[in-house]
Amino acid sequence: MAEVVAIKPAIAEGPVVASLDKGTLRLTLASPPANALSLAVMAALMAELDRAKSDKSVRVIILAASGKVFCAGHDLKELSAHRSDADRGRAFFEKTFAACAELMQAIVRHPRPVIAEVDGLATAAGLQLVASCDLAIASHEATFCTPGVNIGLFCSTPMVALSRNVSRKQAMEMLLTGETIDAATAKEFGLINRIVPREYLNQVVSKYAQTIASKSSLVVKTGKEAFYAQAEMGLADAYVYTGRVMVENMLARDAEEGIGAFVGKRKPEWKDE
Repeated sequence: MAEVVAIKPAIAEGPVVASLDKGTLRLTLASPPANALSLAVMAALMAELDRAKSDKSVRVIILAASGKVFCAGHDLKELSAHRSDADRGRAFFEKTFAACAELMQAIVRHPRPVIAEVDGLATAAGLQLVASCDLAIASHEATFCTPGVNIGLFCSTPMVALSRNVSRKQAMEMLLTGETIDAATAKEFGLINRIVPREYLNQVVSKYAQTIASKSSLVVKTGKEAFYAQAEMGLADAYVYTGRVMVENMLARDAEEGIGAFVGKRKPEWKDE
């Protein structure tokens, strides 16, 4: 088994544990039982994502969690503690939700693909975290919900990522009822890619990561950026934009190498340029 090297040893004692193996950066939420998205947790995740941008050895990122809950969403105790502030917590609430929005967008805009490895409950902003990832693979025991409506706090920010993954009717069903759905329903809705037995979850996710890591990181970065950009455009604009992307991609050394390798029936040697 290959040695797993911690990217930053000091963070092993913090709310997010980072380890790097064969181009795959694994970020593990390590604040069980809830793995809530407190400001500290979100800051730790942002720091690791920022660090990975400039680390050429990182080719794909896995977002996982320890314990029985993947992520219970925002830290409601942390939020509630600021209701005694002079502004009834407004400034802290604004800071928290802005940090969360920044984190979710950082995942979508990150040059490396991000895979969610979900085993357990992903609720509210925790579901938002899953929906923001490029791929999501879950165990049979994974469950998902946006239960804010049940406690008087509608899941308005989680709906942004949710509604970009599932149909409007399905998103509204989850948001209005607050009910929990199982992994099979989440896959049917389009929230996750695959369901695997718990004992094989890590193995399957690692295989996905290794497959992606074997590609040209330049090409993967180009494709991921283009995917999300064109999704926000009208049809004609999307074709104009992606046409330009294809031209620039064709001029890249890795496209020349990849096409040459395909024609020559050999394995390509990526230069990531």
